[in-house]
Amino acid sequence: MKGRILSALLSIFMMLLSNTLRADNVISQFHILGGELSNSAATSVSDIEEVLPRMKVLGLNTVLVPVYWEFLESVEGQMDFTLFDRTIDVARQQGLKIVPLWFGAWKNSMSCYAPAWFKRDVKRFPRAVTAEGKPLEIASCFSNNVLQADLKAFSALMQHIAEKDPQREVVIMMQIENEIGMLESARDHSPMAEKAYKQPVPQALLKALGIKQPGSWAEVFGTDDYTDEKFMAWHYACYVEHLAQAARRIHNMPLYVNAAMNSRGRKPGEYPSAGPLAHLADIWKAGAPSIDILAPDIYDTGFKSWVSQYAMPLRPQDGGKLKNRLFIPESRCCENSGVRALYAFGEHQALGFSPFAIDQASPKETESVTQAYNLLSQIFNAKPQNTWGLLFDQEDRERIIDDEGVVMTCRHYFTLPWDPRATDGSTWPEGGAMLIRLGKYDYLLAGSGVVIDFKTRIEKQQEQQKKLGEDGFAEAGSETSNFKFQTSNFNGSRLGLLSVDEVTIDHQGQMQFLRRHNGDQSHQGRHARISVGDWKLLHIQLYEYK
Repeated sequence: MKGRILSALLSIFMMLLSNTLRADNVISQFHILGGELSNSAATSVSDIEEVLPRMKVLGLNTVLVPVYWEFLESVEGQMDFTLFDRTIDVARQQGLKIVPLWFGAWKNSMSCYAPAWFKRDVKRFPRAVTAEGKPLEIASCFSNNVLQADLKAFSALMQHIAEKDPQREVVIMMQIENEIGMLESARDHSPMAEKAYKQPVPQALLKALGIKQPGSWAEVFGTDDYTDEKFMAWHYACYVEHLAQAARRIHNMPLYVNAAMNSRGRKPGEYPSAGPLAHLADIWKAGAPSIDILAPDIYDTGFKSWVSQYAMPLRPQDGGKLKNRLFIPESRCCENSGVRALYAFGEHQALGFSPFAIDQASPKETESVTQAYNLLSQIFNAKPQNTWGLLFDQEDRERIIDDEGVVMTCRHYFTLPWDPRATDGSTWPEGGAMLIRLGKYDYLLAGSGVVIDFKTRIEKQQEQQKKLGEDGFAEAGSETSNFKFQTSNFNGSRLGLLSVDEVTIDHQGQMQFLRRHNGDQSHQGRHARISVGDWKLLHIQLYEYK
């Protein structure tokens, strides 16, 4: 079979990226197939030299690497770039991109990566305080001394990057702080914070939220924990804006902040209150307009729900620009990571995906990442336009997509009756894929653990539901479901599988034939499928008949 060039006038991925991120020739042509290192993986030169080549072997194109304030400025006013320089050098040797994570004033709410001289000088660098007066290991964002110390070190880092990597061939993006948020209390109750709380809500925030009546925080929003959270979100965002503006002036690149999720029914302060969470997006966008992306760190169940909150849609009031581009800098590294990546890129045109602590994960967990990234690398060579993401588990098993009259019923592979793993009592691994429309009756399917059949609308409306036996045919004596037919006789056209080919796509976007899936592999032309545990790229062509 001859190679087939998959052409598109403009990739949706590129369009969304250029609409969201500030002018950036490097990252606008790039998708982050990433992984974040564990917190202590870059604290020595020997660790850096060992871990980055392993990340390349796993199939990553980008590594998210901590930069620690306590190592950068262990002596106040003296900057040591040894660790960071080695990170850039090894990444360059391996052909990897780097996203530095600034572990500055806050890391997972706490100020644990601040230098010793900062930690010891509580008078100069005050801490946040709970409502009960308990001091916390959290630097107060209301202190100008805290801001200026953090800003000085961060600006020195940005200046060094500008000198070390002026064309941004390696360093393509910057994370400012890490999972900002208040714990134990929804807000800071230190004297400086209390003074700020009694002040009127800033006019800029009222305007951003569409609130016309001015007043204090309590007068405008009430007196509950969620008012406290809004107050802190504004001041955290304004703090971050100082660092973001410095970054823009020194070495302009895409900037983001990441959020620990408000999950499991917890209240502000039980989760890290006031971080860049979806329900606080308008406050963060108003307070930190120089930040490009609010990014979710996803460790809980309900992956599809979390990502949908951060893939914020186009809004006329934003000038037609995407309010927030989906980027997942941290996700639990597990056997489901690969299919989740395919879903995020396919459904939401994500900028990137990155399992956390991938350097410490088992081969069983990293295999899915390697397999999915291999498929995604091929797909991106083809610059896909129209895409969907599929992600299924034991409860969420099916999705129906109507593509201009082509009705695709997409299901978890284990909905097929013949695989014994579906009924052995174990939890189903997630199945997922990216589905790509190449043209009328022409699709690509890349993933693992999915099955799709294709029907016309009239065929779908009139289909007869039957209970299937283990061979995939109707069980003897079984009754059809309570499905009500529109007519007693079939009326209209049908869709059939013209061909299902397993393929690869080369660097020029040309499709290379591997093998034909027919007969038993397509259930005699009834569907296209990829088994659980297999990772494949299928080229599916349909035809219509009566």
